[in-house]
Amino acid sequence: MYSRDSQPLHRPWNVASNKILACCLFILLAHTSVRAQDTLHITLQAAEKQFLDKNLQLLAEKYNVSIARAQIIQARLYNNPNLQLSGNLYNPDRKKYFDISNQTGQYDVSIQQMISLAGKRNKQVKIAQTNAAMAENSFFDLLRTLRFTLRSNFYQAYFLQNSMNAYAEQIASLEKMDATYKDLQTKGLVTLKDAVRLRSLLYSLKAERTSLQNQVNDLESEIQLLLQNNKTWYALDVPADVMANIPAIRQTPLQSLVDSAYLNRQDLALAKNSQLYNEQNYKLQKAIAVPDLTLGAEFDKRGSFVNNASFLTVGMDLPFFNRNQGNIKAAKYSIDQTKLQVQQQMMTVENEVQTAYSKALNTDKMLESIDPGFRGDFEQLLHNINDNFLKKNISLLELTDFYDSYKENLLQINQLQNDRMQAIETLNFAVGKTLFNN
Repeated sequence: MYSRDSQPLHRPWNVASNKILACCLFILLAHTSVRAQDTLHITLQAAEKQFLDKNLQLLAEKYNVSIARAQIIQARLYNNPNLQLSGNLYNPDRKKYFDISNQTGQYDVSIQQMISLAGKRNKQVKIAQTNAAMAENSFFDLLRTLRFTLRSNFYQAYFLQNSMNAYAEQIASLEKMDATYKDLQTKGLVTLKDAVRLRSLLYSLKAERTSLQNQVNDLESEIQLLLQNNKTWYALDVPADVMANIPAIRQTPLQSLVDSAYLNRQDLALAKNSQLYNEQNYKLQKAIAVPDLTLGAEFDKRGSFVNNASFLTVGMDLPFFNRNQGNIKAAKYSIDQTKLQVQQQMMTVENEVQTAYSKALNTDKMLESIDPGFRGDFEQLLHNINDNFLKKNISLLELTDFYDSYKENLLQINQLQNDRMQAIETLNFAVGKTLFNN
């Protein structure tokens, strides 16, 4: 029994606790609702489209192409003519300022036009065109790199999510068994040792699943940055026929892949265009050694040997000292340097294709050796094991061993499938074109 005076002390506490509990439940439900609304199922094709439309790094790099193309317009422009006017400031005889009248004044007018010789203008236009091509090479090479990052992260996150689903099945089964064991333990039908071991296995699986979740979150963070959307979590979808319909890599000769890489690799094209740029610059520097010609006309009202004198002017620098020798020699060295860089880049391309091709073949052979129905059989066996354990047909040690074996095998299968897709994407990246897994 409690006194009347003690009742007001308990009722406010119950009301407050109920309000707090209701508030917590509301926040939890609201958070769950927002999370569900912010999760979007997306395929790789849809992700690539969004990446091409919204990636800021790619869009910023595209401006470099427009800038380089604008420089072609500038290179085509001719030099502006030069106009000079001079007039009398003060006429002491007439005591008159700015006397430029026809009767007594003096003024001089001249116009000059510089004419580039040795084809300098055309050579500058060609250099600008090559520079624009290099800007395009840089843009498409960045596109190749970012696209590879997106596709690689997409498949890696997808298979990690598959592994998490496998953990979820095990955890759900163990949670049911753990609840059953708690009841049996209270009734004295199972030992505390067995109950603790079962719960320890459950906690271990949950910890491992949390580790996988953290890896997925890191990958999704990169995907969000590539897609320029930090407010959406993605549930990644890969149709089964995508991986099933990948052309057999072994049917494609290695040399054809190397030849394709020579044609499609933008970093190799950039190296070749750099060599072309230096060759064109060498020709321009030799042309700069030829002085430009300046033509002009002049009219002098009263300051020459006769009134109203007209003159034709011709001017040119005399190349006695500066014949652009240093720039010509530097341009020649640049040609020799880029020739070596092109050779190095070709060897790099061939090496990357060979390595990626070998890895793709190895993962293909490994996956072919695995029975497609193995995973389904294993999952069916998991349910049978759980039933037999509850019926005490198998021991806790056998259950633990099976769970470890089940987990390791599913993780290995997912890892092998991921390795295969990573190898294929690396091969596409090395070739510079999506030949497999469109």
